[in-house]
Amino acid sequence: MVSALLFLTGWMIGNRNVGFDPYPFILLNPVLSCLAAMQGAILLIAATREDQISSELAQHDYETNLEADRIVRAIHALTTEIHAKTVMAAPPAP
Repeated sequence: MVSALLFLTGWMIGNRNVGFDPYPFILLNPVLSCLAAMQGAILLIAATREDQISSELAQHDYETNLEADRIVRAIHALTTEIHAKTVMAAPPAP
């Protein structure tokens, strides 16, 4: 960011009225347009990679939730079975 500002400042100071690109800096416009085009492509690539990472994390979360649900159901079934056997084995209340 700072280097871009320094570049622009240097361009403007160096080309004030006698440089190869005097004010209104006609050559600076295509240079900045090319820079913006390259940055746009890089941002799109980064966004695509970020989407891929988010998708993989969501898939991992889903698989983890399915495994946790299976474990909870197994624990519930075992608890129900233990409860049924304990209630059946308990002596009647006096």
